[in-house]
Formats: sequence, structure tokens, C-alpha cells
Amino acid sequence: MNRSRIQSCLSTYRNSSFLLFQQRFALSFLLIMLVITAGFSQQPSRADQLNDEQIIEFYQRAQGSGLTEMQIEQAAMSQGYTLNDIAKMRQRMAKIKQQSNRSGQFSADTLISRSQQGSLSQRPFSAYDSLNLLRRDTIRRPNIFGASLFKGTSLTFEPNLRIATPRNYVVGPDDELVVEIYGNSTESFRLRVSPEGSVRMLNLAPIFVSGLTIEQAEQRIVGRLRQAYQGLNRPNSGTYASVTLGNIRSIRVTMVGEVVMPGTYTLSSLSTAFNALYLAGGPNPETGSFRDIQVIRNNRIIRTIDLYDYLLRADKKDDIRLLDQDVIRVNDYGVRVEMVGQVKRPAIYEVKTGETLKNVLSFAGGFTDRAYTFSLTLRRNTPRELRISTITQEQLATFVPQSGDKYTIGEILNRYENRVQVTGAVMRPGDYALGDDITSVRSLIKRAEGLRKDAFLNRATLYRERDNTDLEAIPFDVGQLMRNETEDIPLLRQDSVHIYSVRDLREPYFVSIEGAVNRPDTIPYVTNLTVTDLIALSGGFQEGATPTRIEVARRIREDTTKMNGSETVQIFQFSIDRELHLLPADARFLLKPFDVVYVRTSPRYELQRNVTVSGEVQHPGNYAIESRGERISDILKRVGGLKTGAFLPGARFSRRGTVIATDLGAIMDNPNVSGNLLLEVGDSLFIPRLTETVSIQGAVLNPSVVSFTTGFKFKDYITQAGGFTDNARQKRSYVVYANGLKDRTKRFLFFRKYPKIEPGSRVIIPFEPFTEDRRLSPGERIGLISVIGTMTVTLTTVIINLVRLF
Repeated sequence: MNRSRIQSCLSTYRNSSFLLFQQRFALSFLLIMLVITAGFSQQPSRADQLNDEQIIEFYQRAQGSGLTEMQIEQAAMSQGYTLNDIAKMRQRMAKIKQQSNRSGQFSADTLISRSQQGSLSQRPFSAYDSLNLLRRDTIRRPNIFGASLFKGTSLTFEPNLRIATPRNYVVGPDDELVVEIYGNSTESFRLRVSPEGSVRMLNLAPIFVSGLTIEQAEQRIVGRLRQAYQGLNRPNSGTYASVTLGNIRSIRVTMVGEVVMPGTYTLSSLSTAFNALYLAGGPNPETGSFRDIQVIRNNRIIRTIDLYDYLLRADKKDDIRLLDQDVIRVNDYGVRVEMVGQVKRPAIYEVKTGETLKNVLSFAGGFTDRAYTFSLTLRRNTPRELRISTITQEQLATFVPQSGDKYTIGEILNRYENRVQVTGAVMRPGDYALGDDITSVRSLIKRAEGLRKDAFLNRATLYRERDNTDLEAIPFDVGQLMRNETEDIPLLRQDSVHIYSVRDLREPYFVSIEGAVNRPDTIPYVTNLTVTDLIALSGGFQEGATPTRIEVARRIREDTTKMNGSETVQIFQFSIDRELHLLPADARFLLKPFDVVYVRTSPRYELQRNVTVSGEVQHPGNYAIESRGERISDILKRVGGLKTGAFLPGARFSRRGTVIATDLGAIMDNPNVSGNLLLEVGDSLFIPRLTETVSIQGAVLNPSVVSFTTGFKFKDYITQAGGFTDNARQKRSYVVYANGLKDRTKRFLFFRKYPKIEPGSRVIIPFEPFTEDRRLSPGERIGLISVIGTMTVTLTTVIINLVRLF
């Protein structure tokens, strides 16, 4: 105890020493500023030597030093400054404030802005929230209603320091009062309440304000200021004063009972009970009450807080402002019940004495739209076991819940108590209510505005739910029923009547048109549709159509006794002109469902088919194939002959991108040769200039392109390419001529006949498969020769011995 007192004294001594040093430093700074500014001129008034910026800076630094205005004035007067100098400084400062307020550059609020003195308690679980354990627990059970209010971080109930001064605010030590005098006189004082509870200004006696409201303090201060300002705040006096709250003090509030973090907290003097509850984490969701929270002041309960008023009705009447040394106690919860199922807010709720189950249901937001409200199921704890009870709707207002009750609200059944249905070929299919005007099938169809024209009158079906929930089909003749020829059928709940349409009992009807029309298509069948109508719907004839040969293919559906056994469809032929005119007999022919109309194309009507001739011809370009029998020789005649320098043996004929080897020289000499092919769409013929080079490729030492030399033979060109390589397959050599024809090397006994070389030829020497492991080293070759020699000598010796023996 003595040690704590010593530490407290040392702390007080340090704080007082620091404050004394700060005051001395500020006073010295003030005197230096006044002396410097006084030296600028020899005029009697020193205040006139300062410009506006210097006055503002001087005023702000003086306030920042912690000295009050009265202390600053007293220090200035002790250094020889007159009251006239100080009054001029005040007038200059007031004038600067007024001008700055108009321009918005320097507001008076910045000079008297309210701030909090000292450091306040912070919520201790911002980084690590001790409520996490409770959150994990709520996963296994419903939420405690109201617990989430104190779990979030967006709602803090922090007091707003910029609000207007509350008129019932109680002034205490360390509060700062701002006194503004305006009118004929302009003054401003910032008065800090001393630990003894008093304030001082000018040369007036101290004013005791601690424990007074801001209104009472204002009356007392104004009364004391009348000693210096006659008639202050009186009518027609011309001088007025107002007292507001400046910097505010802090208070200490103790949180006890079933709170998450009990203890003593330092709060702003503007703080309320909700602010303190939030800092302490709120009531403990496991044990604390949300409806019995007591605010204790001077050992008396001054308010009992019920958080449900705020949670359910946003009523903050219990959020009273706290005073220093207030105690907030959170009591244990009394009665808690659980609401689950079809309520809007399933949770655990706290019930006070006198509240019924109807009140608890209102806490939960009432029933949902799908709730079964006829009765509720109660599970109640007894001394030995559980008990189930059923609570009807009439008992809600009088039933008293007990602690541990669990109320389950079920969901309504997915069925209707008075629904009947009608579907199909009626004017308004849908669901209808079984009642006074709808009691039978006939009345239901009349309520659905009758049958449609496509209704199938010979049969309809009534589907009825049996006692075991299986469906039962009851057929009836709807035509006779609507004509009152049969007895009407009474309806029961969940009955469904289906009226068939004639379209439901057949496959969809359609007709088709194919061939030389602009838009061949399949369209839905309509009655009285003719051939000419269908041709018009398909966009009319194409240019190549033959209107005189139109056929209609019809499925066989009727009597087939007049038809032979091999026919599968009926064929009808028509002749129509381009204006879609039929003969009078044919105009009466109507199409039937599934008919297919064929419009033939003229036998000689074809699209132009082109071949391409390019190169050294007189008239290169695209040429249309004149007839189906046109050949290569015919197209060569149409190009106008060859140009000078054309190399006919090198001409190439291509079909669909593939070169087909042909000998155009032979074709021109004799059109009956086999290479004179029939022309097809896309064929191309290219006749190059004379090519005077020969290409040698493959297994030669220097593959290259050399000039064609008259008289050179195959081996001569191989020599120009450096000769054969070691793995060349000479006997497989071949030549590809410019026109795509090929010729290979021929062999007879030990003689080889190489192909002839022509300009533009490509000489190709294939490679022999060659790998390193197939070669024999010199040692292997000597060994192999030795083995072969030994075997030869042995075989000769055996033969000689056999000859001698026989």
C-alpha cells in the first residue's frame, strides 16, 4: 500500500514538474514574442505592431502551451503591458475571427474545437476477440437473441464530441468551459475546471461549478462576470455572454456481473450505458441477462436497462449518460426459451415475469408465410425426463413459458384443402376453388369458360386421389355431359379434369416441298392448301425448274383394293406454268397431311462449271465446260494455241490440287490416247516456259540444280552432283519429269538402263538404310575372311576324300 502511494506521489510530482516547466516555457516564449514585436516601432500601443498572421500564430501557440487566457494576460501585465494593449489584442483577434468566418478560411470552431482529454479505454478484443469461443458454441445451438449486437465492430456506441452541449451535462474537474462575450464588448475565455471544482477569469474570485449542470454553471459564471460587465445578458444592455462545453473530461465506470469482460473502464464524460456495455463485450451470452441490466449510482439503482426495447423497437430511453464512479451490473438471466422452425428469427429468448408465449412469438418476428399456426409443439424439461405438449392458437395469449422450453413451429402441408383443376382443351385451364358454385365437372368446365373448338368430345378423364394417395382415372364422355345427356359427376378435393384436344390424339400435320424452289421447307398443314399455294409459300420456282413435271407423293391411308401390292405411295403429276396457273381439273386437287411435292430441274440446266488454263497460252483464264464429253484436247483448242517458248512436255494438269501426270504432246498429236481425260469442275492446266535446269536430289554428295546440257546422260548429271554416296541405292534411282511423269532405272542381268533426262527433270537417288552397327571393323573383316577360307579348305578336302573313296 505504501509502495503504491509512493509511486502515485512520484507520478504526481513528475506531472506537476512537467506542467510547471511547460507553463514557464510558454510564458518565456510569450514575453520574447512581445519584446521582439515591441522593438519594431516606438508607437505607444504594441498591439498595432503585429499583423494578422502574427496574431493568429501567437494566439494558437499560447493556447497550445496549456495556459489559460487569464494566466497569459496576468503574465503580460507583470511585464509592463497595459490593459489597453491587451484590449486591442482582443479586438484584433475578434475582428480576425469575424472576417475569417465569412471567408471560410479560419473558423472560430477551430479555435474552440472540442476534444477529449486523456486516453480512454479501448475494446480489448479487436485483434483477438474473446467472443470467438462463444461464436463457436453458437454453431451447435441457436443464437442467443441480442448477443450479436456486441460482436460486430461496426457498431460502437461511441459518443459524438461534435454534438451541441447537452443542457443536463454535469460539469466536473478537468472539463473546459468556453465563455464567449459578444456585443458591445468582445471577449473569449477557455476555463478549465480545477480539481477543487472551480474556475477563474480576469481578476474575479474563483467560481465553483463542479456538480452543476451546464445551465447552472452558465448562470453562476454570468452572475460573476457582471462585476466586470455591467448588465451582462440583460435586456438592452448590448453585451451578452454564452457558456459552452470545450474539452471534456474522462470518467471511470465499473462493469460487474455477467459481462464478457468485467472491470473498470475509462470513458468520455459524454458516454452512455450502451457505450460501456460495448466496451465490456456486452452481457455474457451463456449466463448474462439482456433484460435485467442495472445502472447503480451512489449505491442506488437509477435505471434498469432492457436491451429488447432497443433491439425490437429501437427505443434508447435506457441509454442514459453515465457519471464518474457509476457501476453497471449485469444480472443472471431468469427464464430462457427456444423458438425453432417456421418463425422469422429462430433463437433463444429471455422472458420476464408477466410475459406469455404470445410475447415470445412477437420477439421472434411472428410466423413465416409457411408456418403451421394451428398448433405449436412444446418440449419441456421435467425433474426426471422430457415432456411433449401441444399448444393451440387460442392458448398463446395465456400460456406462461418456463425456463428450458423449446417451441417448434411446423410447416404447412404441401397440399390444398379445396383445390380442383381443369387442364387441356378449355378456354381457361388452371386451379379453381371447390365451393358453392363449383361442385361438379359440368360447373367446373363452365367456370373455365367452356370447351375449346378443338376439344375431343368423345372422351375425357377425371383424376381422383384415393384414400392411399394413389391416383384413380375415371373416363367420361364430355360431349354427352355438356349436352346433359348423362348424369353430372360430383367433384372432390384434389380432383383434376383433363379435356383432350383432337391435336393431342394425332401426330402433327405437315406438308413438304423439295427440288427447284427458292425455299424448300416443311410447313404445318392447313386445310384447302393446293400445290400452287405451297409453291408460292416456298418462294416460287428457281430458274432451272421444270414446271411441267411436278409430282406429289402421298401416303397410302385409305382403301388400297384398287392398287397393286408393290405400291407404297400414290404419285400425282401436274403441269404448271411460271405464273402458277393449273389446268382446271388440277386446280381442284387439294393437298393432304404428309404430302411431299417435288419440283424437278430441267435436264440441261446446270450451273457454269469452269476449268483454269494458265501459263504460255494465247488466252489464259477460266473456261466453262461446254459439254459433259469435253476433254483436255478440246480445251487446248479453245485457248488459241501456245506462245513461243512454251514447254509442252512440262505442262502440268491438276485436279482438286493433285497433279495428274499427262503427256500433252501425245494428246495433241492423238486425242484418242488414254491420257486425254474428261474435264471436271476445278481442273487446272499449266503450261510453263522452257525450263533449262535439272535438279539432282537424294543420295549424292552435292545435291544441286544444274543446267540442262544436250547430250548429257544420267550418270553425267550424277557426276556434276559429286557422285553417289556410300549408301546410295543406285538401282532404285528414278526421274520425275516436268509434266509429272516418272521413269525409273531398269536392270537386265548385269546391265542397268538409266532413264532419259529432259529439261525440268528431277533426278532422285534413294538412300540405302545405313547405321553404324551394320559396318564391320577391319579386324572383323579379317576374321570373317579367315573363317570363310577355312571352311572352303575343309569343304575341298571332304570332296577329294569322297571322290577317292567311291
